[in-house]
Amino acid sequence: RRIERETAGLSHSLDGELVARFHERLPFPLTGAQERAIREIGADLELERPMHRLLQGDVGSGKTVVAITALLAGVQSGHQGALMAPTEVLAEQHHLGVTSMLGDLMVPDPTTLMGDRPLRIELLTNRVGAGDRRKILADLVTGKVDIVIGTHALIQDKVEYSSLGVVVIDEQHRFGVEQRAALRDKGDASAAADVLVMTATPIPRTAAMTVYGDLDVSELDELPPGRTPIVTHWAQTDAEVAEVWDEVRTEVAAGRQAYVVCPLIGESEALDVSSATETYEELTGGVLHDLR
Repeated sequence: RRIERETAGLSHSLDGELVARFHERLPFPLTGAQERAIREIGADLELERPMHRLLQGDVGSGKTVVAITALLAGVQSGHQGALMAPTEVLAEQHHLGVTSMLGDLMVPDPTTLMGDRPLRIELLTNRVGAGDRRKILADLVTGKVDIVIGTHALIQDKVEYSSLGVVVIDEQHRFGVEQRAALRDKGDASAAADVLVMTATPIPRTAAMTVYGDLDVSELDELPPGRTPIVTHWAQTDAEVAEVWDEVRTEVAAGRQAYVVCPLIGESEALDVSSATETYEELTGGVLHDLR
């Protein structure tokens, strides 16, 4: 709270051309919840104090679109955006998702001949090769990279930014307050970056106040239309269980995959429940023997 009160922040507006271009190219309308969250974030971004906001919503509720909107607000204000994920796999998934969503989006730039330049997004994890890494680090310092996506590699000492304006952190509970502060401090020495934290973990309001006391909360409480509804069946008899495996065979034949979740990895003396190792042996040696 003291940081929020006493630290100068950067002011960004959502009204610019870049954000408008992104929203226009989306193949679907924003949900009411997304529009509300974007308004709340936009109000924070405009203030000249650092934003500290938590964006909470189920998987599939459209958090990424909201996060990209915030990052692009930073870019169109002449700053950079960073998206930090807890694992390399998640960072790579975000990179694929964000680049496919933004594609060949052009940034309005009056200093160029055509008045536009391509938006540049880079991935920075420990898996990036030394040569590529050196180039990305050099281009971050000079401001040639607009949005960088990565793991805790983004807060290492060697990483410097030209002007970090907006930071999005995915699955906050894996990052400590110190790491959040370290990333925020990578911004301009005179002004702290705005921070948006995302989580898919439903958090009761009282717990949110305890764990995220320093964050304002925006909730995405509706799913985009056209989502396939989830159907849950409880197979209780042997015949019903056999139907489950028939269903799995049908799905696999159609080119899809299935997964089986067990409550234990190995067998337990205390609990009479199926373990993963036991279930694996049963399925590969029996009803699903010809599937991989």
